[in-house]
Amino acid sequence: MEPFLLKPACKASIWGGKKLKEKFHKEYSGEIISESWELSVHPAGLSLISSGPDFGRPLADFIEDPAVLGCFAASHPSFPLMIKWIDSQLPLSIQVHPDDAYALSHENDRGKTEMWYVIDCEPDAYLYYGFSQKISREEFIRRIEKNNLLEVVKKVPVKKGDVFYIPSRTLHAIGPGILLAEVQQSSNVTYRIYDYGRLDADGKPRQLHIQKAVEVTDLGPVPNAVPIPLPLADPQDLLLANCPYFAVVRQQIKNARQYAGDSNSFHALMCVEGSGQLSCAEGTFAVPAGATVFVPANSHLFTLSGAMTLLDVFVPDPALF
Repeated sequence: MEPFLLKPACKASIWGGKKLKEKFHKEYSGEIISESWELSVHPAGLSLISSGPDFGRPLADFIEDPAVLGCFAASHPSFPLMIKWIDSQLPLSIQVHPDDAYALSHENDRGKTEMWYVIDCEPDAYLYYGFSQKISREEFIRRIEKNNLLEVVKKVPVKKGDVFYIPSRTLHAIGPGILLAEVQQSSNVTYRIYDYGRLDADGKPRQLHIQKAVEVTDLGPVPNAVPIPLPLADPQDLLLANCPYFAVVRQQIKNARQYAGDSNSFHALMCVEGSGQLSCAEGTFAVPAGATVFVPANSHLFTLSGAMTLLDVFVPDPALF
């Protein structure tokens, strides 16, 4: 097997912008793109293979082979992760995602733990991340009813290169003017709590999910999370996140670097900045900023060259957790 590029499923929401078209050259018929689902086997948006002999094939079909997934990934009851680019021209709703137990019981879907890597942002950009203090469930409900919830939500300034790990049940929201990479569980469950009174395309208020949000939200500050260490191929690599569903390592490519398949897990290489080339037995293809390369677990040796920053996303050893 050889690595290949992925074609995303693009999504448009009222808060999206034009950076994914202008900066990453994503193809979409609408004027704006809010999310580019780079690696997804979720039925709400399937990514496709866009290079090599399997061009045009849904990734969901390709990964049915356990040799492609690797033993760690294949040990999960379903495909464990999804990765995206997100462009927030406007702020996202204040929201929360349930854990697996609640989502499987109420939504027939997985829960959603995620991680954000800030690629670029406007001056004074911010996001919301948990609460500034512990509050009671009664206060949470009261503040939602009185429309003053933001008074106790933690507002965090952001800059390029910042990383945020967001466990399921964490209240959060991306602020305006941010371009980021999101790595998450394979899930499409979001409970909106507050949406600034915005209307949808039909002129109706966007749906909120107050009761479910109250049932699942952790009502305190987000605990500091230190990733469980993993062996890294290069001392310049940086481990950004490591949880039961995904691990993320930032890599700086300055000289040609060889890779091979990892029998434990497939890898997805997200080019967040710069550009390069990938050379394998089938030939050479360009890896521009915004591209995502899928590396099957049984991939042959290949080489990346150029000057680029990558996020290497894979499934870690479940025995670590």
